[in-house]
Amino acid sequence: MKEKSADHACIPAVDRESALRDSHPLPLLSGSSSQSPRPSPSPLQALPVEPDRLWNRNFRLFFVARTAALFGDGMIPVALTAGLLGAGRPHSSVGYALAAWMGPLALFVLFGGVLADRFTPRRMMIIADALRLIGASALAVSFAVGNPPLWAVYSLSAVAGVGAALFQPGVASTVPRVASDVQRGNAVLRVSEALMTMAGPAFAGILVGLASAGAVYAANAATFLVSGVCLFLLRLAPAPQDDAQRGTFVAELVDGWHEFRARSWLWGVIAIWTVYGFSVLGPMLPLTAVEVTEAHGSGTYGAMMAVNGAGSVVGGLLALRLRPRRPLAAGAVALTGVCVNLLVLGLGMPVFALGVGQFIAGSAFAFWLVMWSTTVQTKVPPEALNRLHAYDVAGSLLMLAAGRALAGPVADRVGAPEVLLAGAVINILVVGVLLVARPIRQLERAA
Repeated sequence: MKEKSADHACIPAVDRESALRDSHPLPLLSGSSSQSPRPSPSPLQALPVEPDRLWNRNFRLFFVARTAALFGDGMIPVALTAGLLGAGRPHSSVGYALAAWMGPLALFVLFGGVLADRFTPRRMMIIADALRLIGASALAVSFAVGNPPLWAVYSLSAVAGVGAALFQPGVASTVPRVASDVQRGNAVLRVSEALMTMAGPAFAGILVGLASAGAVYAANAATFLVSGVCLFLLRLAPAPQDDAQRGTFVAELVDGWHEFRARSWLWGVIAIWTVYGFSVLGPMLPLTAVEVTEAHGSGTYGAMMAVNGAGSVVGGLLALRLRPRRPLAAGAVALTGVCVNLLVLGLGMPVFALGVGQFIAGSAFAFWLVMWSTTVQTKVPPEALNRLHAYDVAGSLLMLAAGRALAGPVADRVGAPEVLLAGAVINILVVGVLLVARPIRQLERAA
């Protein structure tokens, strides 16, 4: 009953009346001899899609904010690479600058979760966009007027990373408050993310060619300004957890850990995901770049990334329509598609086969992410959602980073094809564990 009321409270007030009007009551299975029980659906059977008003004012603003910020994030690697190498800096400086950006995100995201619970996610996301606006603006000026010192680039990149750490936890709890249909909201955002992942770097590359790295950072700053303004314009109905009594910062961090441990399906998936991120997802990206570029050239690698993004769009569109009764089980089955990509890479197959593998992997991973995000947002109490999402993000980032860092040395020792084929085997084992674990396999979607 507590979860049901919490889910109801997450529906925006402007949409609650239409959501109730459009809902279809379930038939009674008891108390009448004239009704026979229906056979229970299989774990992967889809439930009917009910009409809703997804594109309300708040969701439109949030969609624009997320799309702009994701577009800006996609520019950062291109801007750093062009700016530093164009200034004659060593190649290692690009890696250090990216680490200065990603490191604070992984380290401070847990604190961002606690702060989002204490001061509301919307406020923290606006503050985060302000920090990223300042960092990107300072870098734009620095690259425009000359050759900035490396310490300044690293420091300002770290400011952007802290901003991302403060921003990310609030996304999970904001989606249920702006979307009358959480799964459709996540699917739409996933499609947008896939498109922006392709559009951001492409736009940055064109802008570098026409102007400079400083111009890219100026455009990057503008995206965070748009995001912050849209978040400021949100009008969210007050939620009970916004005014809840809070303990100390450390006490809330510990309480979040207790909430995390209390849900076996949650910590089970994240524990499995640490292995998956370290041994499969982490090595896959750098080894794909090396193998495809060496065999077919950098242009083909860029095309493969675009195909992967197109697959992610399709996966998000599928998640708009398919509503599995047991979403984590359905998402786990979808993850078998990642094996196709690992196999075609490891076996050194032709370009067409590589494209098919990238498309299937992108679709499968996007579908899983929508199922996972929706499950967390609808099954975790709103008062703990930001902190629990922060644990998820922190664990994923750290293990992905470790997997990427070790992929090269391990591949040099045993061979990149062997690492990729081993990843395919581990992928199947991970899917098997997800489906064998009863709390994960049997978890049903929220009412």
